[in-house]
Amino acid sequence: MMKAMAHPIRMKIIDILSRDGEQCVSDLTEALGVSQPTVSKHLSIMRGVGLLGFVKEGLQVTYHIRTPCIAELFRCLDTILLEDLEKRRTQLSKETEGSS
Repeated sequence: MMKAMAHPIRMKIIDILSRDGEQCVSDLTEALGVSQPTVSKHLSIMRGVGLLGFVKEGLQVTYHIRTPCIAELFRCLDTILLEDLEKRRTQLSKETEGSS
Protein backbone atom coordinates (compact mmCIF):
# COMPACT_ATOMS: atom_id res chain seq x y z
CA MET A 1 0.00 0.00 0.00
CA MET A 2 2.80 2.42 0.87
CA LYS A 3 4.52 1.55 -2.39
CA ALA A 4 1.30 2.36 -4.27
CA MET A 5 1.19 5.80 -2.63
CA ALA A 6 4.86 6.56 -3.26
CA HIS A 7 4.52 7.77 -6.87
CA PRO A 8 4.29 11.60 -7.23
CA ILE A 9 1.15 11.47 -9.39
CA ARG A 10 -0.55 9.13 -6.93
CA MET A 11 0.38 11.41 -4.06
CA LYS A 12 -1.20 14.32 -5.95
CA ILE A 13 -4.34 12.26 -6.58
CA ILE A 14 -4.64 11.51 -2.86
CA ASP A 15 -4.09 15.19 -2.09
CA ILE A 16 -6.81 16.26 -4.54
CA LEU A 17 -9.29 13.67 -3.31
CA SER A 18 -8.66 14.45 0.35
CA ARG A 19 -8.95 18.19 -0.24
CA ASP A 20 -11.75 18.34 -2.83
CA GLY A 21 -13.62 15.08 -2.25
CA GLU A 22 -14.96 12.74 -4.90
CA GLN A 23 -13.63 13.39 -8.42
CA CYS A 24 -14.20 11.90 -11.85
CA VAL A 25 -11.33 10.84 -14.10
CA SER A 26 -11.67 13.87 -16.39
CA ASP A 27 -11.47 16.29 -13.42
CA LEU A 28 -8.36 14.53 -12.13
CA THR A 29 -6.85 14.54 -15.63
CA GLU A 30 -7.34 18.28 -15.88
CA ALA A 31 -6.05 18.97 -12.36
CA LEU A 32 -2.94 16.85 -12.86
CA GLY A 33 -2.14 17.95 -16.40
CA VAL A 34 -1.41 14.41 -17.59
CA SER A 35 -3.17 12.13 -20.05
CA GLN A 36 -6.37 10.28 -19.21
CA PRO A 37 -4.75 6.83 -19.69
CA THR A 38 -2.00 7.83 -17.23
CA VAL A 39 -4.54 8.93 -14.62
CA SER A 40 -6.59 5.76 -15.16
CA LYS A 41 -3.49 3.60 -14.70
CA HIS A 42 -2.64 5.26 -11.39
CA LEU A 43 -6.25 5.10 -10.18
CA SER A 44 -6.34 1.41 -11.02
CA ILE A 45 -3.19 0.73 -9.00
CA MET A 46 -4.55 2.59 -5.97
CA ARG A 47 -7.94 0.94 -6.29
CA GLY A 48 -6.20 -2.45 -6.49
CA VAL A 49 -4.54 -2.04 -3.10
CA GLY A 50 -7.69 -0.69 -1.48
CA LEU A 51 -6.77 3.00 -1.19
CA LEU A 52 -9.59 4.23 -3.40
CA GLY A 53 -13.21 3.39 -3.90
CA PHE A 54 -15.31 4.31 -6.90
CA VAL A 55 -18.90 4.77 -7.97
CA LYS A 56 -19.96 4.20 -11.56
CA GLU A 57 -23.01 6.05 -12.83
CA GLY A 58 -23.56 5.40 -16.51
CA LEU A 59 -20.29 6.19 -18.24
CA GLN A 60 -18.97 8.39 -15.45
CA VAL A 61 -16.77 6.94 -12.71
CA THR A 62 -15.99 8.99 -9.62
CA TYR A 63 -13.24 8.10 -7.18
CA HIS A 64 -12.91 8.71 -3.46
CA ILE A 65 -10.49 7.85 -0.69
CA ARG A 66 -11.79 4.72 1.04
CA THR A 67 -10.33 5.57 4.44
CA PRO A 68 -10.08 9.20 5.57
CA CYS A 69 -7.11 8.33 7.81
CA ILE A 70 -4.93 8.37 4.65
CA ALA A 71 -5.34 12.15 4.50
CA GLU A 72 -4.32 12.35 8.17
CA LEU A 73 -1.21 10.29 7.39
CA PHE A 74 -0.23 12.82 4.72
CA ARG A 75 -0.84 15.73 7.09
CA CYS A 76 1.36 14.02 9.66
CA LEU A 77 4.13 13.48 7.10
CA ASP A 78 3.86 17.14 6.04
CA THR A 79 4.33 18.22 9.66
CA ILE A 80 7.37 15.99 10.11
CA LEU A 81 8.97 17.20 6.87
CA LEU A 82 8.29 20.88 7.61
CA GLU A 83 9.76 20.56 11.10
CA ASP A 84 12.83 18.84 9.68
CA LEU A 85 13.20 21.55 7.03
CA GLU A 86 13.03 24.28 9.67
CA LYS A 87 15.58 22.45 11.81
CA ARG A 88 17.95 22.21 8.82
CA ARG A 89 17.46 25.90 7.98
CA THR A 90 18.28 26.88 11.56
CA GLN A 91 21.38 24.68 11.55
CA LEU A 92 22.54 26.09 8.20
CA SER A 93 22.00 29.63 9.46
CA LYS A 94 24.11 28.92 12.55
CA GLU A 95 26.87 27.39 10.42
CA THR A 96 26.80 30.35 8.03
CA GLU A 97 27.00 32.87 10.92
CA GLY A 98 29.84 30.90 12.52
CA SER A 99 31.98 30.95 9.38
CA SER A 100 31.64 34.72 8.85
